[in-house]
Amino acid sequence: MTAAKPTQTALVVLALCFALAVIGRGFGESFTVFLLPISQTFGWDRAEVVSIYSMAALIGGLSAPVIGRLFDHSGPRTVFALGMALIGGAFLVASAAERLWQFQLSLGLCVGIGVACLGNVSHSILLGRWFGARLTTAMAVVYSATGAGVLAILPLSQVLIERVGWRSAYQIFGTAMLVLLVPLLLLPWKRFAAGSAKVTRTAAADLPGEDWTVAAAMRHSAFWGLFSTFFFTAVGMYAISAQIVAYLVDAGFAPLQAATAWGFSGVVMLAGMLSVTWLDSVIGRRRSVLVSYAFSILGIVLLRLLRIYPNLPLLAGFVICFGATLGSRGPLITATAMRIFRGRRVGTIFGAISIGSGLGAAIGSWSGGLIHDLTGSYDPLLLFALINVVLGMIPFLAMRTLRE
Repeated sequence: MTAAKPTQTALVVLALCFALAVIGRGFGESFTVFLLPISQTFGWDRAEVVSIYSMAALIGGLSAPVIGRLFDHSGPRTVFALGMALIGGAFLVASAAERLWQFQLSLGLCVGIGVACLGNVSHSILLGRWFGARLTTAMAVVYSATGAGVLAILPLSQVLIERVGWRSAYQIFGTAMLVLLVPLLLLPWKRFAAGSAKVTRTAAADLPGEDWTVAAAMRHSAFWGLFSTFFFTAVGMYAISAQIVAYLVDAGFAPLQAATAWGFSGVVMLAGMLSVTWLDSVIGRRRSVLVSYAFSILGIVLLRLLRIYPNLPLLAGFVICFGATLGSRGPLITATAMRIFRGRRVGTIFGAISIGSGLGAAIGSWSGGLIHDLTGSYDPLLLFALINVVLGMIPFLAMRTLRE
């Protein structure tokens, strides 16, 4: 019984991380459904509204090292509670907002930090204490929570907006987050944060003499290779995903149908992440990365065809190809960073690498909105996304330390 207990606790921690990631990413991505009604209410152009989403992504990325440092210092209870409180409070403020800066402060700044608190930096540190060499698989499950959150919350957001309006929808979401904060605080976080003794001993035995610092990590080529992959991939993927519901509506699909279709990407995201992780162990990192990026590129092509032939088979193909690879590289990047930059400051180092993801998501989503406003077309936007997705895979192909 004593031998099984650590395994049971590890699975509970994994399930908890998955649930928190569903909440964080699901509510963070829900803005893609609120984009059109907010824009219509105030008459703002696409770039202005998308700037809210871009700010959330930017702040989330920039705060990642701070979140990692806070996690190392204060533990998971403080970080996760802070994230839920920020998101819940931000939604309540947004429900009464009248000015763009109020949305940027609440849905941008506060939600950005909140999502980062409930994000992959925190989960990678906590799960690393329980899963050790199996961290890649564990993080694949957690990364798939983005899809589960999108699947659950985006259609729900659209239904609430249609029935009670976007302001009341934010009130409902904000209240729900603050209510969930209470049971979160009552969990046995001291036990969860301790980790598995076996994993800790193994990590200590495998740890080289050098204890990585942030400065030393930044002098290593792998740091910037991982940063670049995060950055360019996020630019390409978020340039599209931030406006995907609006894109599908413009292509002729009903709003609820568009939100539900994009929400269905959550179903295929878990399969995509687990498949890429499995491929990594079978055919190697270089080939598995190539396969994942090939599907992303095919998804962009299918999305372009939807403007010409708006039909359900093409829509399903896009969701499967693009949705299955949305974030599929994340577990590999996380495991690679944890393998290379071991030591007491791994949370801070991985947080610094994650700045690339937040910065890329911010630039990609804002640039996508600006490109659409300036050209009045989605074609330049899709080309912009395609180029950046291709750039994102280059470090894993060119750098030996990343593809091994």
